[in-house]
Amino acid sequence: MSCLPPLPTGCVLRPARPEDIWPIRRLVLSALLDPTQLRWSQFWLITCEDTLAACGQLRNFPDAQELGSLVVASKWRGRGLGKYLAQYLAQQATQPLYLECLGRRLAEFYGNLGFIPAHWQDLPPALKSKFGLSTLARQIFRLPVFIMKYPGPGRNI
Repeated sequence: MSCLPPLPTGCVLRPARPEDIWPIRRLVLSALLDPTQLRWSQFWLITCEDTLAACGQLRNFPDAQELGSLVVASKWRGRGLGKYLAQYLAQQATQPLYLECLGRRLAEFYGNLGFIPAHWQDLPPALKSKFGLSTLARQIFRLPVFIMKYPGPGRNI
C-alpha cells in the first residue's frame, strides 16, 4: 500500500485512550454494530475539531488480526476518513488481516482498498468460530455478509 494522503485540516490520527471508550461505544452503536467486543487499547481514532470523527479497531487473535468497528460519524462522511483509517490499520497489521462486513457497498469499499473475498473454510480457527454465526445467518436468511482478507505485502492469499 502506498503512503497515506494527508488528513483534512484540523483532523488528527491517534491511538485511543481509556477515556475514549464511551465516545467509541456511542459511535459504534450509531452504526448498529456489535458493541460487546470493544477494547479501547485496540482502537485508533481520527478526531476533527476535537470531536471523534472516526474509529477503527485492530483486534488480535492467534494467527490472525481483524479490522473491525470501523465507523465514521455521519457529519464527517465523504471526506476520506474511513478510507484513510482502513488503509492505516491494514498497514499496522502484523498477521493475516480479515474483516467481516454487511452489504455489497461495504464489500466494494474494502475491495477498492485491496481486500479480497475469503471463504469461511480457509479462515484461521479463531476466526472460524467468530465468523461462523454470521456465515450461518448468510445462508439461512440470505444476508449479504462478506468475509474478506487483506493480502497485503508479504502476506499469503
